[in-house]
Amino acid sequence: MAKVKGAVVVNIERCKGCDLCAVACPLGVLELQPREVNNRGYHYAYVKNADKCIGCQSCALVCPDGCITVYRVQE
Repeated sequence: MAKVKGAVVVNIERCKGCDLCAVACPLGVLELQPREVNNRGYHYAYVKNADKCIGCQSCALVCPDGCITVYRVQE
């Protein structure tokens, strides 16, 4: 049986740093960038622990701007 993992893609330039995605993630895959900002001046979400992602899409569902896309990848 193939193992399914998740792959998260964040549109950094659209992200406004609301942190809802990081709070919604059950495994702590996402985090706000502490030092860098996007073109709009916001600290954006980035994938901190990509190997932990299970593809549950909780982060994408709570994102108010639709900045997050989650793919399921078979290994």
